[in-house]
Amino acid sequence: MTALDGLSLAVNRGEFVALLGPSGCGKTSLLRAVAGFVPTRAGRIRLGGQDIAGVAPRLRNIGIVFQSYALFPHMTALGNVRFGLECRGVARGEAVRRARAALALVGLEALGERRPGQLSGGQQQRVALARALVIAPDLLLLDEPLAALDKQLRVQMQTELRALQRRLGVTALFVTHDREEALSMADRVAVLRDGRIRQVDAPERLFAAPADAWVAEFIGAGNLLREAPEAGIEIGRPGGAGVLFFPFDRVRVAAAAEGPRIAATRFLGLTTELHVPTRGGTIRAVLPAAEAARFSVGSAVSLRVDAAHTFLLPEG
Repeated sequence: MTALDGLSLAVNRGEFVALLGPSGCGKTSLLRAVAGFVPTRAGRIRLGGQDIAGVAPRLRNIGIVFQSYALFPHMTALGNVRFGLECRGVARGEAVRRARAALALVGLEALGERRPGQLSGGQQQRVALARALVIAPDLLLLDEPLAALDKQLRVQMQTELRALQRRLGVTALFVTHDREEALSMADRVAVLRDGRIRQVDAPERLFAAPADAWVAEFIGAGNLLREAPEAGIEIGRPGGAGVLFFPFDRVRVAAAAEGPRIAATRFLGLTTELHVPTRGGTIRAVLPAAEAARFSVGSAVSLRVDAAHTFLLPEG
């Protein structure tokens, strides 16, 4: 079975790139290949211009943070961070100094003598990050490091991790299946499917110009219609073949005596999402919450999308 096929990705120095895709698409396989944990049958892996495909993992100067953190339970936080340095032959005194500095970097300088079992999930994640950073890596690999955290802590750690990466200028490759996480953190997002990269772009570009209908649907960029809409919907359609795509927030909604009816609403705080079934599929319209309050489930509406905001995408 081929996990990665014809894949090409260049990450610039100091860049934060997220690998996004469904389970089994090859994200972690790519990360493990870069780390040297799995062999590749063909192709090259270059770091700083050097081909490292045949270099042992411990000699690649790559820092790794795993989803499970992989901390040694019998060691203190300081010991866990120091371990990688001592394995590289750094003298104990210097290793301790650098390990303390790394813990201070992630805000845990006061908890260095605690063992992992005495730390919260967020604190363990910080220790794992300090351990990866203490070696001054040429590349930082992050394999869904926030997946085990609760929602509130996860959002907090997303902000802290991104700020720290920017401050240090370390190059980072981040694996996630969480669309919001990838789009909110990364300079660029590589969307994978079946071992191939379907699109690599800045988050804003992914939303504005998805490469195909599959990418648009996976990242939730907008509406997709594969059939002509029914009466009560006015959509400026460009000429040609393909799946019709238009953003959720470009749908204009008005009350109507007849027409498609609102099947569901989702209050999202500042905005509300309306779901309107049509023959071509359910159209989602995102409106300011105050404007959406004029509509309720069961209301008949007319929908309009200007031609300037519609695009034809290949199926993908």
